[in-house]
Amino acid sequence: MPKLKTKRAAAKRFRKRAGGGIKRGQAFLRHILTKKNTKRKRHLRGSTGVHQADKASVRVMLPY
Repeated sequence: MPKLKTKRAAAKRFRKRAGGGIKRGQAFLRHILTKKNTKRKRHLRGSTGVHQADKASVRVMLPY
């Protein structure tokens, strides 16, 4: 079998966790920050997991 190529855009956005989950960064913290309150911006920091419905498509993009 030939090797599978990794989608490079996905490799920059997602990381695999040891337990099999997939980690992603939070959205909505890039621009237009003046109208968002401090609590909302604070809770968008850090990372979260990929939703169960999207896991299969992300795994296809990241074969290794």
